[in-house]
Amino acid sequence: MKSSFHLMLIAGLITGFSATAQAAFEEVLVPVDHVYSPKGFDSNDDAEVIVSGILPDLCYKAPRGKVQLDGDTLRVTVTALKEMDPNVACPRAIVPFIEVVSVGVLDAGQYPVVVNGGPLQVTSRLGVEEASSSAVDNYIYARVESVERVPGTRTVQLKGFNPSYCFEFERVELVSNDADTFSVLPILKQRTELCPLKLVPFTYEVEIPTTLARDEILLHVRVMNGRSVNSVFQNK
Repeated sequence: MKSSFHLMLIAGLITGFSATAQAAFEEVLVPVDHVYSPKGFDSNDDAEVIVSGILPDLCYKAPRGKVQLDGDTLRVTVTALKEMDPNVACPRAIVPFIEVVSVGVLDAGQYPVVVNGGPLQVTSRLGVEEASSSAVDNYIYARVESVERVPGTRTVQLKGFNPSYCFEFERVELVSNDADTFSVLPILKQRTELCPLKLVPFTYEVEIPTTLARDEILLHVRVMNGRSVNSVFQNK
């Protein structure tokens, strides 16, 4: 009986602590400065838009984006959890963030993108092409995990691990949306039918063209798992 009482007491304390922790945070809109709409998605892809912004201080945590299709308009809401306990100090440190927002599989067409609505909204337009086949991806992409700039150059290094030595790089294509984004397609070819599972590290260098005028551009790297790795490139 005593053991059961102790268990009930512990369970009650945990529940109370959890409720207090949840009550200390509130989901609020966060400042967004730009939305990037990569080119190259088709009607078989899980399309994405990428939002950049800032968290005003260290009491804002875990930014995330949610999307709703309103007619042909993609309405994106970007929020974060804000610490609401008045006894907690909030150091004034601006924290930049990049949030990838999956907008799902869309029919071919042009979709206006509106982020956070109201007077501070940012907008873009996402183009989706008709798929040429039933395949999810037209190519096999490398398993890129990070994008690192070589200091003092316009070269970036794509780094990661491919799942087998039967894959090798064929080429990297850069697809511009003529505004603010290069879609980077690290295309592999399969050398043999048999592909033993063995992680193979790689580093592949890509020169970023000077054809986009914006000071900050996005490198949207398509990767093997159907998602992307994204990095803001200082275009100066």
